[in-house]
Amino acid sequence: MKKRYIFYIILALGLAYLVYYRISANKKIEGKGGAGAGQAKGGKGGKSAPLVVDGIIVKPVSFDNDLEITGAIDANESVVLKSEVSGLVTGIFFKEGSTVSKGSVLVKVNDLDIQAQLQEALTKQRLSGTNENRAKQLLAKGAISQEEYDTSLADLKSLQAQSQLIRAQLAKTTIRAPFTGRVGLRNISAGTYLTPATTIANLVSTNPIKVTFSVPEKYAGQIKVNSEITFTTDGSSKENIGKVYAIEPGINATTRTLQIRALASNADNALLPGSFAKIKLALNTLIDAILIPNEAVVPVLKGKIVYIQKNGKAQEVKVEAGTRTDENIVITSGLKVGDTVLTTGSMALKKDAPVKVHLVKQ
Repeated sequence: MKKRYIFYIILALGLAYLVYYRISANKKIEGKGGAGAGQAKGGKGGKSAPLVVDGIIVKPVSFDNDLEITGAIDANESVVLKSEVSGLVTGIFFKEGSTVSKGSVLVKVNDLDIQAQLQEALTKQRLSGTNENRAKQLLAKGAISQEEYDTSLADLKSLQAQSQLIRAQLAKTTIRAPFTGRVGLRNISAGTYLTPATTIANLVSTNPIKVTFSVPEKYAGQIKVNSEITFTTDGSSKENIGKVYAIEPGINATTRTLQIRALASNADNALLPGSFAKIKLALNTLIDAILIPNEAVVPVLKGKIVYIQKNGKAQEVKVEAGTRTDENIVITSGLKVGDTVLTTGSMALKKDAPVKVHLVKQ
């Protein structure tokens, strides 16, 4: 029994010591935490330390207001060659990928049956012509009536019209190039039975080429005929020059854009129709433009804002923006020369938050 009491006494003393040790340790931790919190606070009323951010001072600059957009390269002229009549192909007179001249014969379709029809029609026409001439002489002598002569004349004109119709059908058996250009890969061979639905080949004129693109509605008034554009393609870093020659007379109601077309020289045929074009269109030069980095602009529900530093605190300023480049954006209203614009920490900044600005070179 005495051993049991001694065990309980030792156990109770051990628990009491543990409780005392824990209470003492907690007080020390609280003391250290209080001292650390005091050091984290500033010397003025316990305010939090300012957020260190980068910034720039707004200065007026001269800015070439170039609009960078995308477009497509189109052939100056393009057509899918097809036949107007059906028949066997008797001759192919072009080489794939070659340049052909306007009016040159490309394909010939069998025309023997139409030739025979033409000969028959011409024979009837000649006979009718003889009859009409004889009737005219008899009419002059009063041997026949005017009505009889008119009938023979009508027969002659009808046969002449029939001959012309057959000649038109005969001409359709010869397929010619409608313009000078490069002919593509052919889809037929000699002996193929050609129908109006059969594609023979593509014919394109690629010098000059057309560049088709669209600009936002707000720039529509700044685009004029003969405005110069520069553009590059994915296949080449060469900078090409073109001139606007046609503008749609109205804004596309769906996209709110204005479609424009320019012409550019392509003497070496390096620019291929269907290519993607990166276009730079010169609008005007802004003398006292305000430019700030793109990352300084924060999109909000009703527009855009930037943060500026004023009296050591961040202030929100609503702005309106213009042209955007790869690095900067033009601010048309909301900022003035001399403002300190904060360019980093936009997501962490709040109105009236204390900031320390590190000015960067522009």
